[in-house]
Amino acid sequence: MGNARLHSIHIHPVKAFRSLPLREVVVEPWGPAGDRRWMLIDDGGKVVTQRQHPRLALAAAELLPGGGVRLSAPGARPVSVPVPASASASASGGTIPADLFGTKVEVVPAEDDAVHAWCGAHLGIGVRLVHLDDPATRRPVDPAHALPGETVSFADGYPLLLTTTASLDHLNSLIAQGDHADEGPLPMSRFRPNVVVRGTEAWAEDGWTRVRVGEVSFRVAKPSGRCVVTTTDQDTARRGREPLRTLAAHRRTGGRLLFGQNLVPLSSGTIRVGDPVEAV
Repeated sequence: MGNARLHSIHIHPVKAFRSLPLREVVVEPWGPAGDRRWMLIDDGGKVVTQRQHPRLALAAAELLPGGGVRLSAPGARPVSVPVPASASASASGGTIPADLFGTKVEVVPAEDDAVHAWCGAHLGIGVRLVHLDDPATRRPVDPAHALPGETVSFADGYPLLLTTTASLDHLNSLIAQGDHADEGPLPMSRFRPNVVVRGTEAWAEDGWTRVRVGEVSFRVAKPSGRCVVTTTDQDTARRGREPLRTLAAHRRTGGRLLFGQNLVPLSSGTIRVGDPVEAV
């Protein structure tokens, strides 16, 4: 894979909102700077994602200086959200518990009730926008696939998700041969990766245990098991049957449908589109 390069970089300032492409990003121990430091929770404190609400794909978030976000969605006036005050000084009285896929995480709500109302109006349900104030301590990586001290933001389970263009091309060729060929070819946005690599063989990433992107090294923690979000058109919020039908036929392992690899940074630094990628 001597010609492998970093093809694109994507972050998701608010979990489950549409992705934000970048030309470069600082990699922190818990993931790309600005990635999934915000998320929505329902009235019971559970995370709200595209799994239940595909309409979240239509909402966008831009990063603001200092870690705030500017939210936008069709038919709504944009709203800017600053980072809440520290937990000890927050007007809300500090952190509150949130349920992130069965794991309790302490979070800090946005301080302006109008922000929660804006998000709720987009979805048609009561929600709150919350922030991860201390990613170094709040949420450990799954201990079954982690080293001591590794933490993660509000990402599903790991600091970064890597995919390759060659594997997507091969998957699309399989979709074209199936019963739902009219749904393909699918764009990479369906898989919501952080880093996309070009110049490899299809599924080469299955054999990687360490990877270096530019100046930053990563540990490959485990393959990514895919869910219904991949069937959601990220431009229209409509759902289909692919790629899960084809992944089930060709990429099923132990009941999981696999596409992409979960990464944990072994060092910090800046990665840029065009950087060389090396499996080590």
